[in-house]
Amino acid sequence: MCRTLAAFPTTCLERAKEFKTRLGIFLHKSELGCDTGSSGKFEWGSKHGKENRNFSEDVLGWRESFDLLLSSKNGVAAFHAFLKTEFSEENLEFWLACEEFKKIQSATKRASRAHRIFEEFICSEAPKEVNIDHETRELTRMNLQTVTATCFDTAQGKTRTLMEKDSYPRFLKSPAYRDLAAQASAASATPSSCSQAEPSHT
Repeated sequence: MCRTLAAFPTTCLERAKEFKTRLGIFLHKSELGCDTGSSGKFEWGSKHGKENRNFSEDVLGWRESFDLLLSSKNGVAAFHAFLKTEFSEENLEFWLACEEFKKIQSATKRASRAHRIFEEFICSEAPKEVNIDHETRELTRMNLQTVTATCFDTAQGKTRTLMEKDSYPRFLKSPAYRDLAAQASAASATPSSCSQAEPSHT
C-alpha cells in the first residue's frame, strides 16, 4: 500500500527502536482490539518460574514455524507490533478478522460481518486494503453474493502466504525479536531466581 514518505522511519535503527518500544508496551497490555481477536499479554515478569519458562519456550517457538507464531497469543501481539513498524499490519488484522468470521454461527451476523470485512480490507481504496491480486478481489466479491464461512478463504490464504514469505523472515531477523529470543534462551537455561529465593522450610 502507498504511504507518504514522511510517514516512514528514516533509518532501520529507528524502526528497531520503535519495535522495541511496542514490545515494551505489550509487556503490560495488547494493542489488538476485539475486532481482530484478543492477543493476550506478555508475561516475562511472571512470579512463577514455571510460567516464566513456558513463556520462554513460547518465544523460542515462534522461529520454528509461522504456524506456531500465529497459534501464540503473545506471538501474534509481537508480530502485530513489528508489522506496525512496517506499516503493513492490515495483513495480520485481515487474517485475524477472517479467523473470527469463521466462528460466527448466525447467518445474519455472518453476512453483515462479511460485508464489513470486505469494505475494510478488500475493496479498492479500503481503509486497510490488503495486497491481493485483482482476480482474488473479484472472486471474493462474488462470494459475498452467497455468504459462507469460507468466502474469504482464497484472500486469507494469499495474505497469509505473503506474510510468511515476506514479513515473517524479517520479523525473525529483527533486533527486537533476536534480543527477546536471547532473553528467552537465557531464562530457559537458568533456574528460576524466584525458586532460589524461596526460604527453606524445616
